[in-house]
Amino acid sequence: MTNPALPAKYRQLNATQMTEDAKRVLVRVIRVAFPHGKIPDGPYERTAEKILDEAAESTWWRVALTQGLNALNVLSGGDFTALPDGEALEVLRKVEDSTFFGFVRRTTVLNFYDDPEVWDCLGYEGPSFDKGGYINRGFNDLDWLPDPRIEEYDGPEEFVPYTPGRFAPAVRAARRGPDTVTQPGPTEAEIGEVRK
Repeated sequence: MTNPALPAKYRQLNATQMTEDAKRVLVRVIRVAFPHGKIPDGPYERTAEKILDEAAESTWWRVALTQGLNALNVLSGGDFTALPDGEALEVLRKVEDSTFFGFVRRTTVLNFYDDPEVWDCLGYEGPSFDKGGYINRGFNDLDWLPDPRIEEYDGPEEFVPYTPGRFAPAVRAARRGPDTVTQPGPTEAEIGEVRK
């Protein structure tokens, strides 16, 4: 009988340790799921380490991660890391709804994009509060966007005041008997709908 405190059906999975091969596959998963050509391997490897550290704290996540990485190798015909990017992405699409992939995606989003090396590669300057904000630090230096077209409006300068009900057709209420509705707001009889 399986110990209810242990999530795996097979006892050998409860003692699973993450190997260097598992880390290598995990780095490949992260790179395929979050492709950035200009970002070097360092942030991907650090993110994989964080995923492995988080999995090490929980038997459940360690087993889910181990089974997920094994499943990727099976789905890819033996070695997930040997697949070209397109084929590797198709394999990830097959497991995108799994607990394993949800764990990897969540942990990656929280850690990968919080890496200062990733910030440099993406052009993010980091938090601005301690530097006085963005206003006097070139927040408007978007030289990669085209200049906006600014034209003066030559139309009529007539102010049209708001008048309630001006643009909506009037609803004529036909009282059809006593109101039995206990909720606030117009009743069906007041709106003009037929009660059945």
